[in-house]
Amino acid sequence: MKKLTFRLESVLIVAIIFNICLNSVHSYFLVIDAHGEECFFERVASGTKMGLTFEVVEGGFLDLDLSIVGPDHKEIHHEERVSSGKYTFAAHMDGDYKYCFGNKMSSMTPKVVMFSMDVEEKVKNDNKDGTGVHHDTGSNDHNKLEEMVKDLNSGLSSVKHEQEYMTVRDRIHRQINDSTNSRVLLWACFEALLLVAITLGQVFYLKRFFEVRRVV
Repeated sequence: MKKLTFRLESVLIVAIIFNICLNSVHSYFLVIDAHGEECFFERVASGTKMGLTFEVVEGGFLDLDLSIVGPDHKEIHHEERVSSGKYTFAAHMDGDYKYCFGNKMSSMTPKVVMFSMDVEEKVKNDNKDGTGVHHDTGSNDHNKLEEMVKDLNSGLSSVKHEQEYMTVRDRIHRQINDSTNSRVLLWACFEALLLVAITLGQVFYLKRFFEVRRVV
């Protein structure tokens, strides 16, 4: 029983290391100038699952254009004037996949975008020999463990990204609230000064109105 437990733990550790090596996560902060466009390339094999997540954190109306193009130069996905989003797709062929962020609609305001590209390699099935015969020697259990750990790792990565984007959203909303509060405070001070000025003007006017002028 102890040997079986030790074996399962060893397989689980190997599966975790294998899964971490297969999954690569890239996170960036990017500044896109007005009338500009920034593109990135990801070389993957056919069947690879890719997930792009982005959030505009600063600049103008917090919007930009997104396009994803495959190795065959066919557009996979396109959006205009979006502030955030998630898009997941599987590579339909080997090659370089290009994803671009555009700020061409802006005339003078640069944009800051936070994005990440999750690349999940397709796990190969090594349970077949050169003749194509399937050997069931406990590898199915190992594959199940690998798949479970893989799903767990993907879930943890998703939770991590959600926390990062929620932090960014909280910072954006806090900046908006601070800006609104500052404007309300300035407007209230202006109204108070205007009210004092009007009051003094009325007092001065009434005082002049009731003055008795004597002709000597």
